[in-house]
Amino acid sequence: MSDRQTHFFKLAALLLSALILQACASGPTDKTAGKQAIAEPEELRTPETSDLTLPPSVYAATFSAAGEALAQLDWMSAASALAELDQEPLSADDLAYRDYLAARIEHLRGDSRAAAARLAALDGAELNPAIAYRVHNFQRHLLDLRRDYLDSARLGVRIMAMAPTADQAALKRSIWRDLARCSADEIDAAREGATEQTWLGWLDLARVAGKQRSLLATELGQWQASYPGHPAGDPLPGGLAYSVNPAPSPAQVTLVLPLSGRLAPAGKAIRDGYLASYFAARSVGEAPEKVKVLDSDLYGSASEAYNAAVQQGAQLVIGPLRKNAVAELAAQGQRTVPTIALNRIDTATSYDGAALVQLALAPEDEARQLARLAFGNGARRALILRPAGSWGDKMETSLAQQWRQLGGSIARSITYTGQDDYSAGVKSGLGIEASEQRRRQVRDMLATNVEFTPRRRADLDAIFMLSRNPDEARAIKPLLAFHYAGALPVYATSSVYGAHYDARNRDLDNTIIVDLPWLLAARQPLRQALSEANSDHYTRLNALGADAYLLQSRLGQLRAGPDALIAGETGLLSMNPQRQMERELPAAIFDGDRLRPL
Repeated sequence: MSDRQTHFFKLAALLLSALILQACASGPTDKTAGKQAIAEPEELRTPETSDLTLPPSVYAATFSAAGEALAQLDWMSAASALAELDQEPLSADDLAYRDYLAARIEHLRGDSRAAAARLAALDGAELNPAIAYRVHNFQRHLLDLRRDYLDSARLGVRIMAMAPTADQAALKRSIWRDLARCSADEIDAAREGATEQTWLGWLDLARVAGKQRSLLATELGQWQASYPGHPAGDPLPGGLAYSVNPAPSPAQVTLVLPLSGRLAPAGKAIRDGYLASYFAARSVGEAPEKVKVLDSDLYGSASEAYNAAVQQGAQLVIGPLRKNAVAELAAQGQRTVPTIALNRIDTATSYDGAALVQLALAPEDEARQLARLAFGNGARRALILRPAGSWGDKMETSLAQQWRQLGGSIARSITYTGQDDYSAGVKSGLGIEASEQRRRQVRDMLATNVEFTPRRRADLDAIFMLSRNPDEARAIKPLLAFHYAGALPVYATSSVYGAHYDARNRDLDNTIIVDLPWLLAARQPLRQALSEANSDHYTRLNALGADAYLLQSRLGQLRAGPDALIAGETGLLSMNPQRQMERELPAAIFDGDRLRPL
């Protein structure tokens, strides 16, 4: 028996043991609700032809000026415009709309709590439908930024009952994303207290979406029968409509990965993650596709390896891994079988031939999410600390673009080239050097020594520490406290966490990051089984391999384009127009030397 066969059998045995234990611990599932038509909430129901145009007002020009300023994220001009109405006799509609705009101003200023309270006061009033629609949608925006996803979904269901036809698809997509962000326990708890049938239908559909592929079509059919006329149906959200009558699985899948060169450890980790999911699927009776593995290092080019896979019977190719290999394959016209590439490229992909989907652990996704996380926590003016070079450039660009789009501003961006730059960079970014310069000026003016405590700049409310690795982050984070910024929230990507316990992580205490569900989930049988067979150093690549199998099994859902949404081990997966899978990750915080999910 070869070493490769021995490895596969050992891996399969470990996975089987983990899956048996998981099955023994599972409880029974509830049956779906009985068949009945869906009733819309009375308080938000409006005719399909209803006009959500704002009611007429003698102050329309003032409201328009404030609204245009807010659209440009200029809250000061918006506040100035609304101030003109302070002594005016406003109607009930005018008062409500003014308060709605005032809530948006408070949010942009960074006082989202005051904004939410103002909107909550409006929620109990008898509002004009057009104003109510805007109020409720902005409430959802605040809930989303605060990561109150279940409440956001519930409010979205209410809004959908009054939304015009043109808004229905986007609302359905956002409600489904909110529910996909919730844990199974949260969905189950919400279902226990739910009585309204529309809301129950959404919750039951969220439970069904997590089913294994062999059960998904049947469960979706049962849901459709139980909830006729439900707003989540026709079509089902997230691409689930393509799972009702799924296309046949490919007869052969070929993994094209580096297994003998410099990237061999990475290639093997991806392979093992893929096979872990493959064996898990077989253990519950899913149709076993034939799987082959090719060593891409044995071929002269990515195209040569791809063509070899196709000639040997592949109906789906997973790989390559190297970015330049993905670029080569993307430029190749007339691809004959679909491909799930395991890296992301910046150049456009040829749409000739079969689809090329790009699945990667792209850190840019995390940078954009950090911006939303910090903004939702109330930060508006931030300092960026990042390494010099192309990686740091790309990370800052992704983060800053999202940050400014939300309404935040960058106070300063500091780059460093190595450990010798850390302290000087932190001092410069925090304005400590300017404070020390003022001390020298006062000393020289008075010709005597003066008592002095340096002060950091006071206009910062967040720090983005875009470090490349844990050692870099563990060296920089204590410097922030040393230079009087210990109270500022610090945000970082998953690159600062080595994916395993390390006592040195106490230096990262209170640092907020985003990371893979694979690492943050309380129980992950596949990860546990793989950790017994492999080093934890490549566990994120194990997760990438697991999601390659997941995408393979849910490939039909991607036909839904931007509506497709799949909960994976590397994050909540959606597809952009370039067929790149974008990831949304859960947040966590270092509590001492341990990472705790938020």
